[in-house]
Amino acid sequence: MHKQLLTLLFIGITTILTAQTSTEAELQILKTPKQIENYLEIKNSKKNKLITFNEEKHKTILAKDLFKLHVGATKVNEGEFEKTFYKVINKSKNTYHRVAYIYLDASKYSIPEINNLREKIIAQYNNGASFDFLAKQYSMDSNANKGGDLGWFLKGDMHSDFENEVLNENHSLNDIFTIDIPSEKWYYVVLKTHEAKEISEIDVLKIVEAKE
Repeated sequence: MHKQLLTLLFIGITTILTAQTSTEAELQILKTPKQIENYLEIKNSKKNKLITFNEEKHKTILAKDLFKLHVGATKVNEGEFEKTFYKVINKSKNTYHRVAYIYLDASKYSIPEINNLREKIIAQYNNGASFDFLAKQYSMDSNANKGGDLGWFLKGDMHSDFENEVLNENHSLNDIFTIDIPSEKWYYVVLKTHEAKEISEIDVLKIVEAKE
């Protein structure tokens, strides 16, 4: 009889503790990638995800607050109907690169036409025309709207032939040069706009739950 009472008491306490476990407490337990993967499966929602914040790309108040936290720390934002939990899973620094480019499509121009056009573009740049203006005038993809700016990218993000030339140590800041990728019919005029830069990143687990 005494043993049965103890068993019932243990079950009762366990039930109470389980009921009292909050999302924030659950997040504190998560350490490994597998634990996080399993937790996201349990919390099955498109709103719940692992996000990477980049210090150069993400300038919001939320991102700045998260960068101030240490690994393992959490932040909670409360809205009218939802609570959003953020846990910093990892912090790292990665080497990023940045250039601007003008893309010319060899399926629409002949190679002699492309080479003549590239010579014209480079001459106009050397005579004072801005690369932003030239990209908007000549570039044949949607990046023309950004003045050809590729933004910060990691090694491995771009086509290997493009990267091999862009990351060539012979190219200094503000150098203008050409890249040919005949296999894809891609031809470029490229401007090195930034030196390589170490940029901080954080991996953050985001969990959203409805408020009771």
